[in-house]
Amino acid sequence: MSSRRPSSSDVFRFYERTELAGEFAAVPTFSGDVPGDGQRWSTWTAVTPTERGPKPYPSWVVTSASAFDTELGIVKTGKEADLFLIERAVPGDPGQSSILAAKRYRDAETSDFHRSTRYSEGRRMRNTRDTRAVARGSAYGQSVSSTRWAYAEFEALCTLYSLGVPVPYPVQIHGTEILMEFIGHGMVAAPRLSQVRSSAHEMRALFEQVVTIMGSLASAGLAHGDLSAYNLLVKDGRVVMIDLPQVVEVVSNPSGMDFLHRDCVNVCEWFTRQRVTCDAEDLFGNLVARMF
Repeated sequence: MSSRRPSSSDVFRFYERTELAGEFAAVPTFSGDVPGDGQRWSTWTAVTPTERGPKPYPSWVVTSASAFDTELGIVKTGKEADLFLIERAVPGDPGQSSILAAKRYRDAETSDFHRSTRYSEGRRMRNTRDTRAVARGSAYGQSVSSTRWAYAEFEALCTLYSLGVPVPYPVQIHGTEILMEFIGHGMVAAPRLSQVRSSAHEMRALFEQVVTIMGSLASAGLAHGDLSAYNLLVKDGRVVMIDLPQVVEVVSNPSGMDFLHRDCVNVCEWFTRQRVTCDAEDLFGNLVARMF
């Protein structure tokens, strides 16, 4: 792809406003050769190859150094991270443009959530200083924690995508920001499973997809750790799993089996309420059998 910087004759595509999850967000205009308000140069060239998604890169991934990232609005706020929508595009080149989800973990000053250390048991940290700081809960330790959870989610996305599990493609990680495939139509996010209302037959098909996803994780020795109808998206009848920083290795984590069992209970209880016959203990037993 071309790596030229845009010239003053280039004009960035303009949208007056765009609907995001029921809200309207203004999108800045651009004219010139430098990013304007609400824009930045693409951070693709600022990251190392290990901080990019698995190869081969999908055709829609924009890798040009002359691309801009344009803020389109916020999709969802959370206790530990917020999800934004951005457009990464080369001005004047409609063939190099994509809509991405930007998950930004909050820093120690603005986060009001402290993820349970049970999820990270069995994981190694970069050095003993970081380990001690996290254990003490110091300001530095909280900063380390937010970065660690961002990288944990990015690594989980890379691993699962490479295994063929339906998760958003992880484009890159830069600090505590993960850029990933946006699951939706246009700029409207796909609904969560919890929002879906379908016939019993259609719900059964969705349940079978979820079981397949859980089975793929189990075959790799993994469990989501916090699976529910709220972190499964449904796009055109296809289930996509999201929110993955707490993914655990079932054998190495002392609470791994408990997390796997809780995933089974959460999934089966929700589908039972949707008139789908299922049994959490049977599902748990089948998943455990796939690990050994």
